[in-house]
Amino acid sequence: MGTDEPAIQQDGEWPARRVHINSFYMDQYEVSNEEFERFVNSTGYVTEAEKFGDSFVFEGMLSEEVKADIHQAVAAAPWWLPVKGANWKHPEGPDSSISNRMDHPVIHVSWNDAVAFCTWAGKRLPTEAEWEYSCRGGLENRLFPWGNKLQPKGQHYANIWQGAFPTNNTAEDGYKGTAPVTAFPPNGYGLYNIVGNAWEWTSDWWAIRHSTDEVHNPKGPSSGTDRVKKGGSYMCHKSYCYRYRCAARSQNTPDSSASNLGFRCAADTLPELQ
Repeated sequence: MGTDEPAIQQDGEWPARRVHINSFYMDQYEVSNEEFERFVNSTGYVTEAEKFGDSFVFEGMLSEEVKADIHQAVAAAPWWLPVKGANWKHPEGPDSSISNRMDHPVIHVSWNDAVAFCTWAGKRLPTEAEWEYSCRGGLENRLFPWGNKLQPKGQHYANIWQGAFPTNNTAEDGYKGTAPVTAFPPNGYGLYNIVGNAWEWTSDWWAIRHSTDEVHNPKGPSSGTDRVKKGGSYMCHKSYCYRYRCAARSQNTPDSSASNLGFRCAADTLPELQ
């Protein structure tokens, strides 16, 4: 787990350390809009983005009408705009819909929302260690789930940013925003889009210092302010956010939501199908 050649020092990617984990199940796919809709229809669940009334959307995905009503942004990342009415059903604000994206990953889900879904589905969020083990797909000391080369034989293996971030996305991989959860080749464990597409929540609290001791089933710190997310998203580019590597990591508060943040579930035993 981790790496001794961290690309992003402040993220606590290092040191490389040996970790033991019990066997577990991991979903092949990120949770899709279709699955999340089934959960909402079954339970009446209301996401935190819906309760708050807004969520963060990447500026490049917004219509001019929506942009005209926004007068604030994130100082350190001005391409993130708080959009009123943006949520999982309306990913780019009120004038957008998921009707033609039911097989795409659900986005604008907070950590708390993800846990609620997992509980309903008889599953749970993976730990960071489980997620990283899954990401590596049986390979050792490789950057990506499929190896060290970003585009083996010129083929795209993940939905990330091509072009100059944040102004020009050439979408050479076929997608400007999210892609279907079944897109691109799976890794050695049969998992799809484990990097790129949408960030994925894990169960761990965030910390940047890690013990080099061999540990069994690490679950991260016992408390914190932010939760770990892994895998990067369609917005990641090496020039700014080189986080579509298995060892890469980032964090958000548990009530955060955004247009590139989703999840997949894990389980200790094979869950009953809904």
